[in-house]
Amino acid sequence: MSDERKIQEVLARYVRATDRRDGRSQGALFTVDATVQIFAKTGPDTYETVGEPVIGAAGVEYAVDNFMAPHPEGGSGHHITSDHLIEVDGELAHMNAQFVVFEVRATSRPAAGRPESAFGAQGTVRPVESGYYDTDLRRVDGEWKIVAHRVLMDMPMAIPGA
Repeated sequence: MSDERKIQEVLARYVRATDRRDGRSQGALFTVDATVQIFAKTGPDTYETVGEPVIGAAGVEYAVDNFMAPHPEGGSGHHITSDHLIEVDGELAHMNAQFVVFEVRATSRPAAGRPESAFGAQGTVRPVESGYYDTDLRRVDGEWKIVAHRVLMDMPMAIPGA
């Protein structure tokens, strides 16, 4: 598998861990000294920082497990990434990719079952976030790990207490 494909797979694992709220799996994708910072768009090409950076693999695991809201009953999140721009320079790499996050809400199954007229997916899917992931990686013991991850949100964002 090419380095570019391996790097793209790191992002695929990252978004799946986010969707599952799986801090351990997400933290394993980062180096011990990695940084994660969220930015909110304030103008056509300008961003402001949101909150404090998260530091290290253990910090990422803790943040996912303790600060991400759990999905409601019948709910989940679903990330889509696209247009991955990847540059590899020896043991270092840079990736930039677009993302959209969808909120998925299944309708509850009625106690008496769904009516005969029910057809297709039962629930709603709606986009709730979009932006870019701007990520630096380093090869560590043969595996690509994230060393700096910047989440560039397309809209303002509020974090309680920030």
